[in-house]
Amino acid sequence: MKFFKSVRPAAAGAAIIAAIAPKDLNITDPSSIRGVAKTIAAGAMSYYSGDATKFVDLPQPHFWWQAGALMGSMLDYSHYTGDKSYDKTIATALLAQVGPDFDYMLPTHFGQEGNDDQAFWGFSVMSAAERNFPQPDEGVPSWLQLVTNLWNSQVPRWDTATCGGGLPWQIFASNPNGLDYKNTVSNGGFFQISARLARATGNTTYLDWAERVWDWTEKTGLIDADGNVYDGASASHNCADTNPVTFSYGAAIYLYGAAVLADATGDRKWVARTERVLRASRSFFSPFDNATNIMYEHACEQVDTCNADMRSFKAYFSRFAYAASVYVPSIRPAVEELWHTTAPAAAKACSGGDGGTTCGQKWYVGGFDGDVGLGQQMCALETVQGLLAGQAKKPLKGDQIKTVRTFEGASSRMRRGRYDVRA
Repeated sequence: MKFFKSVRPAAAGAAIIAAIAPKDLNITDPSSIRGVAKTIAAGAMSYYSGDATKFVDLPQPHFWWQAGALMGSMLDYSHYTGDKSYDKTIATALLAQVGPDFDYMLPTHFGQEGNDDQAFWGFSVMSAAERNFPQPDEGVPSWLQLVTNLWNSQVPRWDTATCGGGLPWQIFASNPNGLDYKNTVSNGGFFQISARLARATGNTTYLDWAERVWDWTEKTGLIDADGNVYDGASASHNCADTNPVTFSYGAAIYLYGAAVLADATGDRKWVARTERVLRASRSFFSPFDNATNIMYEHACEQVDTCNADMRSFKAYFSRFAYAASVYVPSIRPAVEELWHTTAPAAAKACSGGDGGTTCGQKWYVGGFDGDVGLGQQMCALETVQGLLAGQAKKPLKGDQIKTVRTFEGASSRMRRGRYDVRA
C-alpha cells in the first residue's frame, strides 16, 4: 500500500474534514479519502440511535455483536481520519456493555452471545487500548484490563473433550446447536485477541495460547495447506466433518492475528502464515472477468443469500487486511493491488438514496445496486478509510499504553455513567 506523506490531522480537536460524495473518491488524495469516509461514516451511524450519553441496541435484524463491530469501524474512522466527533459516542457504547464482571458478558444479551460475539467487542476494546483511546469512566477498568478480563473468561471454555480442543461457537445451553459447532470465527477471535495481548503486554502466556489455537486450527483442517479458512466442524463428529464454506471475515481474523505475531515475535513462520492466508483470500476477489480484483462475499453475494451478518463481513476483511499490511510489509503489494481496485468500486456503489451517497452491496456492478443497510455502509467505510492505514500511528504496546481520561479538545470525565464536560 502507498504511504502518504504530510497528511496527519491536527493534534487537538476534531479534524476539519469536508464531506465528499463517495463516487468522487480519489485514492491518491488523502483529503479525498477522509472526505468520502466522513460521508460513509455518517450513513453507518444513521443506523445507531445511541449517543454520547446512552447506548441503544441496533434495530432488527442486527444482533448485539454487530454494535461492537460498528464501534470498531468508528474507532478506525477516528484513528485514520482524525475526526474525533464520534469519540464520546464510541466510548459510551463500549463502556455500557462491559457487564457486571467487566468482561463483556452481559446478562441481557446471553440469549444471543456466543464466543464470536464476545470476541468482536474484544476486537474493538483492544483497538481502544492500543490507541490510548479515552476511557473516561473511573469506575471501570482500563481498556486493556477489560480485554484481559474478556480473554480470561474464554480460556475455561477451551474444550479438550472433543476435537482435541477448540472453543464452541456458543456459550450457553440455551443455544444447543451452536454448542456442538466449533467455528473458526470464535477460535480465530480467541487467537487474534491472544496475539494482540501478547504484543501489547509481552506476557508469554498469551503467546502460548495463540500458538495453541493456530496449531489446533491447522490440525483439525479448518485452515488448510493453502491458507483457506473454513467455517467450522462438529464436536459430535470430532471435527472430522469440516464445513467447506469460507467467509472473508474468518480469513481476515486469522490473517491479522498472524501479522501481529510476526511483529511481536520476529518469527518468519508468522510472516509465511500471513502471506499464505492472504494468497488464499484472493478467492474473495474477481467474481467476473470484467470485475478483476473487486471484492465480493462469494458464499452468498452472487446468489442473493447474504443475511444482515454476512452483509458486513467485507468490512472486517478490509479492516484486518489493511492492518496486517502495516506489520508485514511483504503483503503490501498484494493489498495495494487488490484494495486499490476494490476501494473505488466500493465508493461507486455508494451512490444511491436521496442524497446519492447511500451504499449498496455488490461492488462489481459498477454502481449502486439498491441493496442497502448497515453492513453495506460498514463494508464501504472500512474499505475506503483503510487506505490511510499506512500513515496512521501503529498500535501501541508495553509502557506506551496509558489510561487517558479526557477527550481531545475537552476536559471530560464520566462518573456514575454521566459525563461532566467542559469545553
